[in-house]
Amino acid sequence: MAETLQTLGDSTFQRLKTMILDGTLKSGTRLSEKKFADSMGVSRTPIREAIGQLISEGFATRTAGGTPVVNSISLSDIMEILHVRSLLECEAARKAALSGKSGEELAAIRAQLCGFLEGARPSSEDHTALDMKLHFLVARMAGSKLLVELIESLKNKTCMYDQGSLPDRLEPGCKEHLALIDAIAAGSPDAAAAAMKVHLTNVREAIISHIHHPF
Repeated sequence: MAETLQTLGDSTFQRLKTMILDGTLKSGTRLSEKKFADSMGVSRTPIREAIGQLISEGFATRTAGGTPVVNSISLSDIMEILHVRSLLECEAARKAALSGKSGEELAAIRAQLCGFLEGARPSSEDHTALDMKLHFLVARMAGSKLLVELIESLKNKTCMYDQGSLPDRLEPGCKEHLALIDAIAAGSPDAAAAAMKVHLTNVREAIISHIHHPF
């Protein structure tokens, strides 16, 4: 029974986490045990466990009154996060290029990116999912469990940033990712690190530009 509840708590956490990352649950949204228990068709226990895990991983916080709400990521937060991500992910890209691993996975992602550029425009959800998949794959290829954990945590926080403040970067983002993949596939650590640096710098500059020129 305990194992079933734990599994239910994990799946509930993943569902709520996904809703936060895709913008369904926006920053400041109150996380009501009763509301989510009713809507998800589960008891309050797994909801309570999931909320606790969301708080421990930084996806939610408690107000002064103790109410759990979806956490918010400010502009200054996202700038700092992108700076740290650049430090970590450039090193991950460098190590990935030296690893000689996951060629098939990289090739599959490359094919999807080309499909995004040449075919019908993908949904924002599909684009975001592939973006996450590539960044996490590069982190895993680096061969450090701690590096993977840090990059995944920071990447998730990037996704939590107010999505209305994120400019459309489908085409440039795909092209930057293709350059990264090609450098890793070629076994060129300097080029891979440089490609990752360009990508994250462009994300940062696009956000800043959008803040100053929203239309």
